[in-house]
Amino acid sequence: MSEHQMKSIWYFVGLMLVIMGFIVLVSGIATALNPPETSTVLAETQPGIWWGAIMVSFGGFLFFKARKAWQ
Repeated sequence: MSEHQMKSIWYFVGLMLVIMGFIVLVSGIATALNPPETSTVLAETQPGIWWGAIMVSFGGFLFFKARKAWQ
């Protein structure tokens, strides 16, 4: 009989951050390549790209750290 071990919540949090961060990153890149006619004050700093990259990085860290601890 095989023994089942539950995955950590951080595994799923990391996975969600990677998926959502990828969506934000792609949206930020699309906005940078095709800017809207009206812009906001800090639009030139490209916050979608920055936050998408941060979310993917942190989510990947959590995902692989929890996955490594699970195995």
